[in-house]
Amino acid sequence: MKKAVLAALCTLCTAVPVYAAPSINGSTGLINTPSADVMREGQFSLGYYHLQDGGVGTFNTQLMRNLEIGVAGFRYDNSSAKENQTYFNAKLNLAPETVLTPGLSVGVEDITNEDERSYYAAASKALPFGFRIHAGVGNGRYDGMFASLEKTINPIAITGSDMFPATSLIAEWDGKRMNYGARMSIVPGLKVDAGIRNHDTYFGISFTR
Repeated sequence: MKKAVLAALCTLCTAVPVYAAPSINGSTGLINTPSADVMREGQFSLGYYHLQDGGVGTFNTQLMRNLEIGVAGFRYDNSSAKENQTYFNAKLNLAPETVLTPGLSVGVEDITNEDERSYYAAASKALPFGFRIHAGVGNGRYDGMFASLEKTINPIAITGSDMFPATSLIAEWDGKRMNYGARMSIVPGLKVDAGIRNHDTYFGISFTR
């Protein structure tokens, strides 16, 4: 019994960085919203998302302890009325997530205000049975409260087979609308995303090392 409880606690403690990946707006997070997660020392992430009217490339790394910096370059196709934009982002982790307490971070997206500079605070907490919740408050793009729920499905735990990759299902409120997606861990560090964002489909791929 003690071993089972210890294993469960270890799972909660180590689950945080496993599925960490860039959001479409660049910062480590979900679909349109950030989580409290930041890159660890020596880590970096690269990502690309294909959107209905173009695409976005992302890069994040740790500048100093608990401080993540990154960039997201939005490039739209010729038929889109939108102008290409580059977001510079920063996120500082104030408190790490533990078994009993959520992680807490503050950050800013689009520092140079090319579109809409947004400040935010975000909290993240792993729960039993593969669930993880995120919630925060921000101005600008977030327009108040935002929140998301993840449910990780591990086929090995369910079927004893690794035929299908571990997948995290995501539902989020980004302050203005609901978004839905799935994030599949193909091999360690490599993830594929797909879903509905801003009422349009998206898909992407990211690598975290």
